[in-house]
Amino acid sequence: MYKAYVELIRIRFITMLAYRVNYYSGILVYALNIGSYYFLWKAIYGSQETLGGQTLGQMTTYIVVSWMSRAFYFNNLDREIANEIRDGSVAIQFIRPYNYVVYKMMQGLGEGLFRLLLFTTPGLVIVSLLFPVELPTDLSLWLVYLLMLLFAFLINSQINIMTGLSAFFLENSEGMMRMKRVAVDLFSGLILPITMFPGWTAKLLEWLPFQAITYLPGSVITGKLTGNAVWQAVSIQVIWFVVLLVPIAFMWHKARTRLFVQGG
Repeated sequence: MYKAYVELIRIRFITMLAYRVNYYSGILVYALNIGSYYFLWKAIYGSQETLGGQTLGQMTTYIVVSWMSRAFYFNNLDREIANEIRDGSVAIQFIRPYNYVVYKMMQGLGEGLFRLLLFTTPGLVIVSLLFPVELPTDLSLWLVYLLMLLFAFLINSQINIMTGLSAFFLENSEGMMRMKRVAVDLFSGLILPITMFPGWTAKLLEWLPFQAITYLPGSVITGKLTGNAVWQAVSIQVIWFVVLLVPIAFMWHKARTRLFVQGG
């Protein structure tokens, strides 16, 4: 079974190679996004040395790394699952000798690895030449960040899977998927670091899983979190990964008795 899941990762990776030109052009799109945020924050900082506990250099690094990392953890598993539920093709998954949820996660990982090698890595190099990024030189810190990036992918994929499985219970989950995408980008700290939110809002977000996707990894790579705080951040990611397994298992169990097909 392990070999079967590895094969799923390989197949999705090879499939993505057929569309690699789209991702090369995507680097330009991400560079434009990063540039707009950089000049916006530069204007906001003005003559201030720090804002929200971060210098302009740290904020620039946070923006660059967070957006390029998004290319790795981002996927459309929610839409894929919803489409398979809508057309009824998910039914065949019930009789196959593997877990459907793990199957989708492995497909997402194959896509993520493709993005990491052919989008995130070259994109980070290119963008670093365009903007004043202060990347760390400590190899151990990068290894920790890669670990956190893996958990960011897992947690984001878990949220996507739950959103996709909601199609079992809703006739149309399009609104749910759109709301989820906005919530992840905003509450994860991609658009606005959590420290910039009003006091009570920031405290609330600390109790939600979104911070584990962007804000915590970004805070580690920019040096905002150091020492024991780094491992506390990793432990938060691990805890949320384990916690989110529960609603996914519950939804999948209930979903198996609620399959219906629209059209077809």
